[in-house]
Amino acid sequence: MKAARALLGIDQRDLAAISGLSLPTIQRMESSKGLVRGNVDSLTKVVDSIESAGVELINEHAVSSDGGRGVRLKINTKPSRGK
Repeated sequence: MKAARALLGIDQRDLAAISGLSLPTIQRMESSKGLVRGNVDSLTKVVDSIESAGVELINEHAVSSDGGRGVRLKINTKPSRGK
């Protein structure tokens, strides 16, 4: 989540606003160790918001030059600050 926010140039408050979640929920999710904790609805809102803003989430074992999980900007999209 932090890497996706960094690519978009937004802070936790911005992510909360574009995902329709509270700031404490975003803070709690980002403070998770390992896998992000949260209910399915909240996780779905965050993922949908990040992807709609122009970031592609890379799953483990997906095609990636380095072979791991991560994020990257989608091709031909401009990041949106969500404001």
